[in-house]
Amino acid sequence: MSEAFRIGPWRIPAPAVLAPMAGVTDRPFRILARQLGASLAASEMITSDTRLWNSRKSRQRMNHEGEPEPRVVQLAGADPEALAEAARRNVDLGAQIIDINMGCPAKKVCNRLCGSALLQDEPLVGRILESVVSAVQATGRGVPVTLKTRTGWDREHRNGVRVAQIAEASGIAALAIHGRTRADFYEGDAEYDTIRAIRETVRIPVLANGDITSPDKARVVLQYTGTAGVMVGRASHGTPWIFRDINGLLTQGVLPEPLSRAERRDIVLAHLQAIYAFHGEESGLRIARKHLGWYAKLLESAPDARARLMAEVSTSSQFACANELFGAWAQVH
Repeated sequence: MSEAFRIGPWRIPAPAVLAPMAGVTDRPFRILARQLGASLAASEMITSDTRLWNSRKSRQRMNHEGEPEPRVVQLAGADPEALAEAARRNVDLGAQIIDINMGCPAKKVCNRLCGSALLQDEPLVGRILESVVSAVQATGRGVPVTLKTRTGWDREHRNGVRVAQIAEASGIAALAIHGRTRADFYEGDAEYDTIRAIRETVRIPVLANGDITSPDKARVVLQYTGTAGVMVGRASHGTPWIFRDINGLLTQGVLPEPLSRAERRDIVLAHLQAIYAFHGEESGLRIARKHLGWYAKLLESAPDARARLMAEVSTSSQFACANELFGAWAQVH
């Protein structure tokens, strides 16, 4: 059975945490994931270029009102001084863990030599991590810095172990490793041998990420890698209660009783209301469509359900449609 682990001063009580995902892990989804058992939930990636922080998107990504502690802010960039300044300012704004992104494979990120593109330049990795850790320590608030990365740039250059050693030497408090290289994007199967080798090399907590699709898979990966926890991303789309199930199995040894259809209906409807309240009419409608596209997989017996949900042109009609469809679904036993 899994034990709690620590990231700096923070006790992380259960092994399954939510992966930061651009366009998904906004404040409503982070709060929902935490309510449903995720022991950490990092923000969407925030640029280290503070000149861009006045945009509506950046302001929303930096809004942590009402979130449970510890509040995790993920930063992306390639300039050590800019990242250090961004980290300092986010600590001033209430960040309690700073996470550095060196895992995102997106072209628009990698073309700026951010995200996983940094894995090609190990000396730069070291300079970035040392600068951010030093800047955050100088605030005197005891905020730890963590790193999210991949196993390497491509399969011929799997330098995850060396990057992990650099991270530990730089003062990084914990690592999350996606079991793919940047060249893999999200294709093929995640591999856990490199994650296991990293965990055997460093003394700081390591989280395994990639293809954690069920409680049983989480248990297998945790046993194989020996990591402190698992980071769940895409498997939480439309099933945010996966954290409840994974952490129940890993901490208690048995799966919790499944949620009833009525309970899952209530989660979906409450999530929609939180999206509308946070994002407003236009953005709320669009962002809710994304989540409803995933939730609609529950409505297999109503083949036109997804199309109906996607066709609604206001938040009020979208919510009414969801209330009708998931309400009918919840009545079936």
